[in-house]
Amino acid sequence: MEKNSREITSDQEGVHGDLLYLVEKYVNNHYLKPIQNHNKEAFVNILSIIQDDEELPILDSCCGTGMSSFKLAERFPERRVIGIDQSAKRLSKQASKNEQVVLVRANCEDLWRLFVQHDIKFYRHCIFYPNPWPKSEHLKRRWHGHPVFPVLKQLSEQIEVRSNWRTYVEEFAIAWQALTSNTGDLMEFRATENMTLFEKKYQESGQPLYRFEAKS
Repeated sequence: MEKNSREITSDQEGVHGDLLYLVEKYVNNHYLKPIQNHNKEAFVNILSIIQDDEELPILDSCCGTGMSSFKLAERFPERRVIGIDQSAKRLSKQASKNEQVVLVRANCEDLWRLFVQHDIKFYRHCIFYPNPWPKSEHLKRRWHGHPVFPVLKQLSEQIEVRSNWRTYVEEFAIAWQALTSNTGDLMEFRATENMTLFEKKYQESGQPLYRFEAKS
């Protein structure tokens, strides 16, 4: 198979040595960065839409073009799907329509905290192919190395993370166990239905895909 997408390369070998230190540090120190106004406005908009829903919604963080949000809505027709991405350009590429799906331009770290502060729960939380930040010095930019990481366990009892970089998923699994005492399941998989454009590109390039699923 001809490859049309380069595999991730990194100067980091294996799981980062500072990972568990950072997770423990963040558990004991709340993330206090001020929440931006446009993210507060996005939260108010989301709340107005979901407040009367009978079923818990699904959260699709880093949703990119929103393709995964619409795929999730097809799988869970009884639930609202909230797709979040910080790029208006990416979100504008989504032409599909479905009243179940709400696509929002916002920063995940701010909305996650607002959801927790207002006790908003989700049936399932999906993070598909986030920016892997593969350089060793960028561990703190990966979600499991970010100060906001501890709030994830309060958002949903179910979480799924996908990546084409095994180290990212391994680190997330280790951080999740440290946070929740739950090991979850980490596996290499082949998608029978592509959830994102990245997944389609990686799979067509012959790259292995990795998934972590857990309950808190």
